[in-house]
Amino acid sequence: MKITDLLKEDTIIMELRAGDKSAVIDELVEKLDGAGRLHDREEYKQAILKREAQGSTGIGEGIAIPHAKTKAVKTPAICFGRSLKGIDYESLDGQPARLFFMIAAPEGADETHLETLSRLSVLLMDHDFREKLNQAGTAKEVIALINNKEADQEEEDSIEEQTEPEKLILAVTACPTGIAHTYMAADALKAKAAEMGIRIKVETNGSTGIKNRLTPAEIEQATAIIVAADKQVEMDRFAGKHVLQVPVADGIHKAKALLERALKQDAPIYQGRGNVEKETTGKQRLGFYRHLMNGVSNMLPFVVGGGILIALSFAFGGIHANGPIAQILNQIGGADGAFHFIVPILAGFIASSIADRPGFAPGAVGGFLAANAGAGFLGGLIAGFLAGYVVVGLKKVFSILPQQLEGIKPVLLYPLFGIMITGILMITVINGPAVLLNKTLTSWLGSLSGTNAAILGLILGGMMAVDMGGPINKAAFTFGLAALQTGNQLPHAAVMAGGMVPPLGIALATTFFKHKFTDAERKSGLTNYLLGASFITEGAIPFAAADPVRVIASCIIGSSIAGALSMLFGIHLPAPHGGLFVIPLVNKPLLYILAILIGSAVTAAMLGIWKKKVQ
Repeated sequence: MKITDLLKEDTIIMELRAGDKSAVIDELVEKLDGAGRLHDREEYKQAILKREAQGSTGIGEGIAIPHAKTKAVKTPAICFGRSLKGIDYESLDGQPARLFFMIAAPEGADETHLETLSRLSVLLMDHDFREKLNQAGTAKEVIALINNKEADQEEEDSIEEQTEPEKLILAVTACPTGIAHTYMAADALKAKAAEMGIRIKVETNGSTGIKNRLTPAEIEQATAIIVAADKQVEMDRFAGKHVLQVPVADGIHKAKALLERALKQDAPIYQGRGNVEKETTGKQRLGFYRHLMNGVSNMLPFVVGGGILIALSFAFGGIHANGPIAQILNQIGGADGAFHFIVPILAGFIASSIADRPGFAPGAVGGFLAANAGAGFLGGLIAGFLAGYVVVGLKKVFSILPQQLEGIKPVLLYPLFGIMITGILMITVINGPAVLLNKTLTSWLGSLSGTNAAILGLILGGMMAVDMGGPINKAAFTFGLAALQTGNQLPHAAVMAGGMVPPLGIALATTFFKHKFTDAERKSGLTNYLLGASFITEGAIPFAAADPVRVIASCIIGSSIAGALSMLFGIHLPAPHGGLFVIPLVNKPLLYILAILIGSAVTAAMLGIWKKKVQ
């Protein structure tokens, strides 16, 4: 089915009368209704408005595609409207929209209709095609332009399929938290691939699971595979293929170079299980960081969920969590609930990153023994790596067994010997020194005051802003959490203050220095007020990606000041997460707010002075 089977002369408006978004919708709906494409004009309009309430369909580049699928549509149709002067449609790029395609699909619309509508979106990505639509003089000319463009696109697709079916690049992106970097890397690779004319499919391993999963057929066809990940992903499926393994940050900042290397197959052939080769700027990278981040990323849901429940218990029952509701919440989130699992989960997923699934049980048991003995996070880290490599060793030892016994290895031999060996080593060798070191660290943190405390706060606060949710950020967060578990509440207060500053500082900058930011950035800046208040540092990432030197440097300085002031003021934070919502729980809430505001103001002022004026 062609696009012009749905778009006819009687559903084309060459010059819209409307002057705002609401009037545009009314005018296009009226045109569809007048052409006999709707059963119920008002019901269809409400469906359009409901979709707009979820997010503007002004996709940018001067295009808006309002759409709805409802029983109020009689016949599938497209209504085209044009405004040469442009209309504010609340587009994602903040620019006026000039070309409007209103899509009307009945509830029973088949895949053919939906594919046709999807094809329209692809055609509109061509700048020259959009310019021709803007210059068209009649409805017939609009239809002719669309017919010609669609025919050209079909011919290009046909030639591509015939001449270069093998040029398919696959990619996998994953970051420890699976919130921001995962999707930014995916978007960067897809955008650069489109610019270079490369076919690509990107699988994202985000916090909600795997999306757009690569199929065996696609892997077989792929020229090469880019794995931009800072945590463990499924790798054995890529055995025999050219695989580029890089940090997720390279997927964001070095997309073009990665795609060029993938096209040339400038990457080692992945050998399957046991291959740990990884690249960073031409050097081999050890697996330590990847294994550690796998543990941290799986531990974080327990920290966040448990931490907020602890904060709620304080809110209901005061600092001692008195009262039945407070005690229940504290029990669920605290040491008898979610926090009970933090160290075992950390150790278990570190071990599973090293030895795959058989490593999890020995790692979790080793982590539990460490936590139970008072070895804390340090003991958990050691237990995770110990268990992982114990199981790797067991795999080699048991490889000599007959093939007939292969089935009992993962269900009997690995867990039995892995748990036993790890447990014995933890109890007899590791826990003693780890507990002593943990106590020494606790004593050192407790002795810090004045300048020494401020320096530690400055370092921890600055680390939170270096990569905004990346490994350095997570290292500072984990240190603060470890201190909190030992009873020292000062470092984590500095950590949270440092993590809140980047989004808050950027939000303030977009408010008070509007001429330094685009319309889209100013709108995004408003969202950062909420993200910063909620201790979600990742809200600053889009700004950092667009202007890394100025934004990151300004955020680091502001976060460092906030962290230093927090430690200098002696702020105690009893909850590990929650942002603004747990500030009432600290011992000096007004001073804590002052530290965060000073750091945010410094970041905002630096950006206001340093950034160039937007033309």
